[in-house]
Amino acid sequence: MHAWTSLLLPLEQTLPTLERGGTTSSDTGRIFAGPVTPLPVRSRPKEGVLYAEGFPEAAIRRRARTGAADAFPSPDDYGHVLFGADCSGTTDDHLDRLRLVPPVFVPQRLAQLVELGREPVYRDVRLETTIGGFRSALPAYVSAFGSTEAASVALGLAAGRQAGRLGIPMVIGENVMPVNSYGRLEADAERSLLGRIRAYQAEALDGYGGIVVQQSTEDADAEVWNLVYSDPNALPLLESGRLAFELKVGQGAKPGLGGMTLIGAEAAERLADAYLIDPVFGGDRVLRSSSPGTFTKEILRQQIRLMRNNYPRAKVWVKLPPARDVSAAAQVAWAAGADAVSVDGAEAGTGWAPLAFLSQVGLPLGECLLRIGQDRAPSDPSCLLVSGRMWEGARIAKCLALGANAAGLGRAALIAVDTDPDHGLVNLVECLALELQFLVSALGKYHVRALGPEDLWSPTPASSWATGLGSGPA
Repeated sequence: MHAWTSLLLPLEQTLPTLERGGTTSSDTGRIFAGPVTPLPVRSRPKEGVLYAEGFPEAAIRRRARTGAADAFPSPDDYGHVLFGADCSGTTDDHLDRLRLVPPVFVPQRLAQLVELGREPVYRDVRLETTIGGFRSALPAYVSAFGSTEAASVALGLAAGRQAGRLGIPMVIGENVMPVNSYGRLEADAERSLLGRIRAYQAEALDGYGGIVVQQSTEDADAEVWNLVYSDPNALPLLESGRLAFELKVGQGAKPGLGGMTLIGAEAAERLADAYLIDPVFGGDRVLRSSSPGTFTKEILRQQIRLMRNNYPRAKVWVKLPPARDVSAAAQVAWAAGADAVSVDGAEAGTGWAPLAFLSQVGLPLGECLLRIGQDRAPSDPSCLLVSGRMWEGARIAKCLALGANAAGLGRAALIAVDTDPDHGLVNLVECLALELQFLVSALGKYHVRALGPEDLWSPTPASSWATGLGSGPA
């Protein structure tokens, strides 16, 4: 066990079937007999606007509108407001409770000074990195949205165009093709998987980024990867080394369950042979649920080997849920040849999930990083990607210091493009990129890959001993 892995450990003390396929809108498969009463509709803001309860939606929308300037207070307050730390908020989030701690002695800054022939400044911090085999302009990527209506046609395409423009990878989520089609023949191809790929390619920054196509159990039945790999439209991605396939083992918002969406009667009839169709809500809308899939160490190992054998020109990613054995699963995936393992913390978002799962199921992301770090050497070159409440630079910097290579933007990306379909995501990313440059420079370093556990402090004194940041209880 490495010394830094105890950094988050004391925070633990602060934390308090239906058969798949063929189900119709009749009583078949229902737990209780009798008529189903439609559930009441919760109050919501103006129609056509996304909202995210418990998420800093207002702050994200402000960044999507104003860009990098939102890394600071309002200029109108300059000269009138005395600024200082806001100590009013408390949180049980593992990562939020950590602090980034700059040193006095900065040998890496001296090395940069010698190289540049002048004093280094924050704009000298290099953000370019490698994410799962892709060259990326900064340590961030767009996470999968899946087939949920929250990632509507316009928002999904807008996110793709802006991610391409930024030079960061983008994951296209599971079930997009089985639910919305592939898009080769349909007149309305924008809804499709191919539509999202084309939107990204249309504005992709030359030599940067990449498309990652996620596949689950039902996607395998639909041969999603085969279609993409053999499609001439994907050839430029293959030839430039910017196509990856991601095996979805699970997700953060509902670990242990498959993807879920609400669909109408017509779609339910079309998809009944491939998915569990459950009339739990009554009325015209039914629950469409994916299988979570069945995995053992050997099954996961063989799946990855098959991916590498069948699609040798594509990178291999594996997405893991915040499971209690997340570290063991990550080690199996890397040993089998995965180019990247992405881990959703329990804080990660979703378009639809049972309420009980949103607050009471799965490990927090900080705990996932701790468990993986215990089994991973500091010099390990394997790629670890993380997601869960990512929207600003400090949280991303903490994850990088704890061993992650990059962070995924999910809800934040959707809210940003919902705010401004043309520039919202670009503005959001430019703001967090500037924050990363400020933070990394303050820590006396000049590349995001140089961050490490020595850059963090925990409010629990025992953690400080492990990182060398303290000498014992105060």
